[in-house]
Amino acid sequence: MSSAYTESLNKLIEEFGRLPGVGPKTAERLAFYILKARPEEAMKLADAIRDVKHKIKRCQICYNLSEQETCQICSDPRRDQSLICVVEQPKDVISLEKTGTCKWVYHVLGGHIAPLDGIEPDDLTIKELVERVRAGNIKELVMATNPNLAGDGTSLYISSLLRTTGVKITRLARGLPSGSTIEYASGKILTDAIMGRQEIQ
Repeated sequence: MSSAYTESLNKLIEEFGRLPGVGPKTAERLAFYILKARPEEAMKLADAIRDVKHKIKRCQICYNLSEQETCQICSDPRRDQSLICVVEQPKDVISLEKTGTCKWVYHVLGGHIAPLDGIEPDDLTIKELVERVRAGNIKELVMATNPNLAGDGTSLYISSLLRTTGVKITRLARGLPSGSTIEYASGKILTDAIMGRQEIQ
């Protein structure tokens, strides 16, 4: 850090520099922006960061992000509660919802199975998903894990656990390029994948 700056300014630059994709120059620019901003503007940012850390939790049903015990999607009476879309991360829910074609509810796994990275099935919300399905009233499970090796492996593992339940298990159609991620797919590609989903054999 520069000795020309005060200790508090150096600390702010250092903290901005910890953010993903923020290099030293950008961190410095952001710090000076905050320094020049009116106090109430700067405190809005501080309040927003505090609120995100204190208010956001996991939905008790689907494990998506929520500020209530149950998220807005699970609480929506217009949603088809018998149709669960299984995704890896909350960001995938946002991407799928942007298509405007989803009438289902979700289940967020919190990642994918990756033994080499030390991520086992027990580290995800797979057990909770199985319990949710076995509790009844579920007609279809849409596997929307990422179309890559880890996502496919996770999908197959979950399918094997639920094969005897009689619940229809489908996968998003392969309008999604293999090896890609849901988060970065376009709305058109995701819409095609949702509409053309196929049953997992």
